Amino acid sequence: PQTSNLRFQLMLSVQILSRTFANSRQLLVRRTIASTTRVSSLSYSRYQSSSSCVMLAAAAAAAGAVTVHAMRESRTCNCDASENLISLQPGKITKEKSTGIFFPQLVNGMTFTGCGVRVKWGFIKVYAVGTYVDPIAFDYVRHQGDYEIVSALLDPKYPRTIRLVMNRTLSNEKFVNALVESIEPRMNGEDLDKLEEFKKLLPPGDLVSGAVIEMTIRGDTLLLKNSIGGVGAINSIVFCKAMCNIYYGDDAVSPDHRDEAVQGIKKMNK
Repeated sequence: PQTSNLRFQLMLSVQILSRTFANSRQLLVRRTIASTTRVSSLSYSRYQSSSSCVMLAAAAAAAGAVTVHAMRESRTCNCDASENLISLQPGKITKEKSTGIFFPQLVNGMTFTGCGVRVKWGFIKVYAVGTYVDPIAFDYVRHQGDYEIVSALLDPKYPRTIRLVMNRTLSNEKFVNALVESIEPRMNGEDLDKLEEFKKLLPPGDLVSGAVIEMTIRGDTLLLKNSIGGVGAINSIVFCKAMCNIYYGDDAVSPDHRDEAVQGIKKMNK
């Protein structure tokens, strides 16, 4: 009788574990779909998202006792949520032709328009760069000519994300110093203290090949997500205009990227 009772308890515990695991998987799917819908509906006036996950662990003893633990983690990093859900978003993946680096169709709720490569000394391909814009904000100018679209890209009031993907390993110090050297002349002596703030947003160490940096510009605010997931902000219209000029001005660091972004904006929603 004791043996039969033990077997019955063990079978009951296994059934409970199976049902709990199945219910948890269904809950994870529903939450993921809900999060995807929220990210897809972001407009340029909002910059928030969240991601959820459920982890299960179970252990069974000889007496048939089973323990199940579930944990839900909530994150406030806007860029992280978009990254986690990008595989669930519709749209193609674009390969930058010179480096072979891939760019997803959506980042931070914004739409991919074009990419290119940053070349140093004529032959060193440092990183690939891609532009993502808010289709609503650019809906009017996309019907205009190239000049009007470039003017909008140079204007920080038009939200966009600039995504950089390293093509070679480079120290954070060298990377940020090179970027500061390009930004400073474009700031015309104004808000130069923001350059030191910008340096602090990138941690010490190396930017390995494949590392990603994202800079989202909205008005006078630049939100930077560094290669290890840290997020910080620079509040300066002068700084934001200078950063836009680096990637979309007459002397852009990657003219091919700028030109492809313009053509991509023209083709949006067609």
